[in-house]
Amino acid sequence: MSDNLTRLLIVDDHEVVRVGLRLLLERRVGLEVVGEADSVATAVEAASQCSPDVVIMDIRLPDGSGVEACREIRARRPETKVIMLTSYADEDAVLASILAGASGYLLKQIGSAALVEAIQTVARGRSLLDPSVTEKVLERVRRMGTSAVDEQLSKLSAQEQRILVLIAEGKTNKEIAGAVCLSDKTVKNYVSSILSKLNLSRRSAAAAYVAGQRRRSEPSGNS
Repeated sequence: MSDNLTRLLIVDDHEVVRVGLRLLLERRVGLEVVGEADSVATAVEAASQCSPDVVIMDIRLPDGSGVEACREIRARRPETKVIMLTSYADEDAVLASILAGASGYLLKQIGSAALVEAIQTVARGRSLLDPSVTEKVLERVRRMGTSAVDEQLSKLSAQEQRILVLIAEGKTNKEIAGAVCLSDKTVKNYVSSILSKLNLSRRSAAAAYVAGQRRRSEPSGNS
């Protein structure tokens, strides 16, 4: 932010939504819409050119997921914050968004005042989730934190466990390959093996698995 002015990039494949958000946000003191985008590719390009402080990102885009765009934008510009603004209260999408570096996950039913407050909160470096999805995510983590999970973890080799942690950090196969000095194809095979051994179908579920393990390992002392 410069001079207390928060620069915004709006990403949504529906022009009506983008126009509506622009009209809403530009009326607010301290907010400036510096760009719009309607796809993953244009979002990443616009973020590089416009240098926004906060990106308001839809999950579903014509050429991919807003999660992919979020991950790429954050990789190029770590200082840029991303708020996922979607119609879907999906826990997989929430977890994937968080792991991709998103600072917030909100539903489009949110009121205008609450949206502005959320943008200001994220711009200050804080994170937030829509209350209606928070409990779903916590319950997902709790379900993953069972004794059966411990047994499944023992099925993984040391290399698979290392790659699982990198998956939980939101890294792509290419990034993982660089970290463990393997080819992209080999990493892809490892990921498939990990998901199979853990009886999971998605990378975001694997991330939830790790979150559950970490939650269980935290001390529960009284304060």
